Amino acid sequence: MSGLLQVANVSKRFGGVQALSGVGLTIEAGEVHGLIGPNGAGKTTFFNVITGLVPADQGHFELAGHAYKPTAVHEVAKAGIARTFQNIRLFADMSALDNVRVGRHVRTRVSWWHAVLRTPAFVREEAAITRDAQVLLEFVGLGAQARQTAHTLSYGDQRRLEIARALATEPKLLALDEPAAGMNATEKVLLRGLIERIRAQGRAVLLIEHDVKLVMGLCDRVTVLDQGKLIAQGTPAEVQRNPAVIEAYLGCAHEGGVPA
Repeated sequence: MSGLLQVANVSKRFGGVQALSGVGLTIEAGEVHGLIGPNGAGKTTFFNVITGLVPADQGHFELAGHAYKPTAVHEVAKAGIARTFQNIRLFADMSALDNVRVGRHVRTRVSWWHAVLRTPAFVREEAAITRDAQVLLEFVGLGAQARQTAHTLSYGDQRRLEIARALATEPKLLALDEPAAGMNATEKVLLRGLIERIRAQGRAVLLIEHDVKLVMGLCDRVTVLDQGKLIAQGTPAEVQRNPAVIEAYLGCAHEGGVPA
C-alpha cells in the first residue's frame, strides 16, 4: 500500500442500518482530499471512524506506512491525525493562546513530576510551547488576538483557532469537519487561503464539506459516498462528470455534472 493515509474495506453498522459497506480511500502527503456525498451518505460516519470517534466493525488503517487502530481520538492524535468538529469545541473562557497551548501538550516530553516540581526542564518546555503556540496563531492570522478570550472572537476566527489548536499536535494529516459551515463569503476566502498554506507545508488535509463549490475549487482529489458505499474517486473534474455522482446529487443523470 502507498500513500500517507490508506484506509480500506471499512464497514460499520448501527443496529439494523448498514452505515458503511467496504469503503476506503488513499490520501497522499501534501494533498487536500475532499469527502462528499448527499445527506445520509455515510461520510460523517466514515470521517468519525478514520479519526477514532466511532469504532469500525472492520477495516484496515495505515498512516505513513504503519498500521494504526482508530479506537480513541487521543490515540489517533498521537499517531499523527488531528481533527476539528462541525460544532466548535474551544475552551470558551480560555485565551486563544492557551487554547493552542492545550493542543501542543500532546507532544510534551517531560513527565508529570517535572510539572509538579517545576523543574528547569519543565519551565523550558512550557516556554517553548508558548512560543510555538504564538507562531501558530500568526500562521492562521490570529497573532494579534493571542490574549483574547476564545468566546469573544468572531465565528470565522474561532474556526481558525480550532485549526491552530489541531496543528499544534504536529499532525501528518489534518481532518476538517465542515470547516466552512456558517461562514460568510469573506470568511470562506480566508479559510481557503489557510488550507492552501497548510498544503504548502506538506501536510495532508481531509475535508468533509457540504459546500461543493469550495471542495471542487480547493481539493486535489475527491471521494464520493452514497448510501454507505463508495461511488466515485478522482479529480474534481472527473467526479463532477461521473454519472453515479450526478445521479446521487440530482436524482437523475443529465448533462452538466454536479452543481458547483
